[in-house]
Amino acid sequence: MSRADRERQMLDVAEEIFGERGYAATSMDEVAERCGVSKPMIYEYFGSKEGLLVACIARSRAELFDVTHKAMAGATDPKDILTRGMTAYFEFVGSHSRSFATLLTDHGGPPESVEAIRETRAQQSDLIAGVLRTFAPALPEPELAAFTEIIMGGSERLALWQTGRPDVAARDAAAYMIDFCWQGLAPYVA
Repeated sequence: MSRADRERQMLDVAEEIFGERGYAATSMDEVAERCGVSKPMIYEYFGSKEGLLVACIARSRAELFDVTHKAMAGATDPKDILTRGMTAYFEFVGSHSRSFATLLTDHGGPPESVEAIRETRAQQSDLIAGVLRTFAPALPEPELAAFTEIIMGGSERLALWQTGRPDVAARDAAAYMIDFCWQGLAPYVA
């Protein structure tokens, strides 16, 4: 197996176990066993359990940005960009539901993971604020910042709620958020 494939495998397994057990209860022995590698090999790749968690978060951050950015790239109007962005976000959360919920609720992680989660939120915040600036150029800065935080917080809370509700599909959660956001943003959109 190539180094890149092995690293991807370790991250997949670690994300699954962190999602199942949380950071504190995750064992490097179990990660190694499920991967079929030695524990020293995981340490060679990631340095520590903290390094493995931070690598999982960094990969998720990159994937989340990629899917949401690509989804919004072809949009032509504010409602379309909102729909595409929210749908991509909730589909991403749905495909990473266990690890996503853990990242937002498990506060037992090391300071490095807290910083990595903060960086993920900042990345998404910048993306949302940029979209709002494009479609609502006259929106004053305090409102822009407030609406960005409302969208971020609302999306995270709705995603957490949705991950515990198998009867609510990602597209349903996205539709709830789209409807809510559009009602509040429509008066500001150019």
